[in-house]
Amino acid sequence: MAETRLYMMQTGMLECRECNIKMNHSQAPYEIPVPWYLITHPKGNVVIDGGCAVECALDPVAHWGPITEVYWPVMSADEGCVAALEGMGIAAESVRYVLQSHLHLDHTGATGRFPNAKHIVTRREYEYAHSPDWFAANAYINADIDRPGIDWFLLEDGDDGYDVFGDGVVRFIFTPGHSPGHASFLIQLPRQGAVLLAVDAAYTTDHWDEKALPGFVASATDAVRSVRKLKALAEKHSALVVTGHDPGAWPRFKRSPRYYD
Repeated sequence: MAETRLYMMQTGMLECRECNIKMNHSQAPYEIPVPWYLITHPKGNVVIDGGCAVECALDPVAHWGPITEVYWPVMSADEGCVAALEGMGIAAESVRYVLQSHLHLDHTGATGRFPNAKHIVTRREYEYAHSPDWFAANAYINADIDRPGIDWFLLEDGDDGYDVFGDGVVRFIFTPGHSPGHASFLIQLPRQGAVLLAVDAAYTTDHWDEKALPGFVASATDAVRSVRKLKALAEKHSALVVTGHDPGAWPRFKRSPRYYD
């Protein structure tokens, strides 16, 4: 029986500009990590997001199109989520759930890659991804989210706090703002205790500390309120907080093959 563990994974980096990550900041070149997560659990393995699609290692322009003029992925094929798990001895068939914080292009590397997995996302996000506003259209890649054979399970507005296994280990926390249906995750581990994966509700500690808004945001008001919500949860649970793409904070966490348990 698998122990409950949290592995912090990465599909390379994204090259962009500081203003793309921190609203109204400089045009200086900026590079951010692209995290994703694996949770091993007695009831099955869980992948959260999966980072960038492995196709980005081969031909980013062909897969992502014009958004590569703003965000350029730098990754190798062995950093793709399936290859990374295989390198750990974890078969794609063993993944029971793929959890999507949201469906932006740097978070859909796992969609349709795991044949036995149920893919869970909020209905708000799923529907918006298929009919986005003009300013958000390039952030969603149909080749990822419409891959054949995906078993989608859509969470409704009343499902905030959804408990994936029913034992309190993995919970969805609805945090709209960066995207309309964004979710973060509250993880409870036997030894470490609570870990709060903010994902893109807080790209960086500057967002968490209310010093900057995300460079890409669907609703600034919702984004601010979602951070306040997460702060209250983090305090309540004495949680380790993991921001989404912070180049300064990310190296300080245990990263695979190390883990939290």
